[in-house]
Amino acid sequence: MSRPDPRPSAARRRSRVPTAGLVAGVGAALVLVPAAPAAAADSWSVPRSATVVIKGHGYGHGHGLSQYGAEGAARKGLTYDEIAEFYYPGTSWGRVAGKVKVLVTADTTDDVVVRARSGLKVKDLGSGQQSRLPANGATKWRLKPGSGTTTTVVSYRTDKWRRWTVLGGDAEFYAAGKPVRLQLPGGATKAYRGRLRSASPKPGKAARDTVNVLTLENYLRGVVPLEMPALWSPEAVRAQSVAARTYAAYERAHPRAGHYQICDTTSCQVYGGVAAEHPASDDAVAATAKDVLLDASGEPAFTQFSASSGGWTAAGSMPYLGAQPDPYDGWSGNPVHDWTVKLSDTAVEQKLPAIGNLKKITVTQRDGNGEWGGRVASVTFVGSKGQRTLSGDAVRSLFGLRSTWFTFRIR
Repeated sequence: MSRPDPRPSAARRRSRVPTAGLVAGVGAALVLVPAAPAAAADSWSVPRSATVVIKGHGYGHGHGLSQYGAEGAARKGLTYDEIAEFYYPGTSWGRVAGKVKVLVTADTTDDVVVRARSGLKVKDLGSGQQSRLPANGATKWRLKPGSGTTTTVVSYRTDKWRRWTVLGGDAEFYAAGKPVRLQLPGGATKAYRGRLRSASPKPGKAARDTVNVLTLENYLRGVVPLEMPALWSPEAVRAQSVAARTYAAYERAHPRAGHYQICDTTSCQVYGGVAAEHPASDDAVAATAKDVLLDASGEPAFTQFSASSGGWTAAGSMPYLGAQPDPYDGWSGNPVHDWTVKLSDTAVEQKLPAIGNLKKITVTQRDGNGEWGGRVASVTFVGSKGQRTLSGDAVRSLFGLRSTWFTFRIR
């Protein structure tokens, strides 16, 4: 991949409010704060037949952009570049283009089956040969590993599957700028722009994955409306477009595997193909076309984002993912800025059967940022038969909490 172009776009060249002036006391250089010991008050005795009330802030890991915060900032009049600069301080602006390779996780078979359509072509990735598929009455076309470990059989479906040709390597379907409809296991179909590739995870092995190869901008059209409501404030959706484009560019530079660069689930960022596209988010993608954020070395930044910071972002793995107060997250339309979960002590004991009857809960470490001392790093549950210490992330997963920023109340 070529190095991103650091030249500013027209939007970058206009006058704007400096990031450091958006929140009093927040400078451009944010440091990652190590987890701090919890206060002595972070301990609760649990009598029999008690209710454990867990109160918390935010939704997600809290690194980088808060999606609800971006909407709150847009409602206060911030532009998308000001929003991006607030949540990723210390980054600079650049531009990227090109294609991205996306693993289609819903297609769990070794073949790639698409609906027949006008203009459909197949390409042999080994030889580079491209062939237009004939209008022969076929309803479907298929790429399937051949009897050898490197060949691909191209077949079509009429009354049954019929072989058309055998290609020497991996192969892909495409239709010259038109979406191609992929058939998934179970019979459902899904349309994708670009190319649908039958790709070998390991050269010389028969197993194949389905990979969608398409331009970065078309990919974003299927990402942004699944990550943020397309009809939110345009500047918020534009900020999300920049974060999503930059995240994809970062993943492209640090691919997940040899045959694809990014996946289509929450493990990367959600991508839904043509069916996910929306005119409003398409406008946001077009308005920010090619805009990305760069780290200090001039490469695409690791622009993590989550639903809600709860009012304070969490320190991440990069210098520009520092912890800082977030004054935009708490607007009235954010239902996850504050939240409450109520559990019986029996429900807690069922999740931690080895400790016996729950006697005490102690938060032993927090990150030191915000109410209650910030996000939880570790919790110890003490019972009649023993105790167990869990990370904040483990507690979040065990009890289905929205974030690791929480505290307990016993009733």
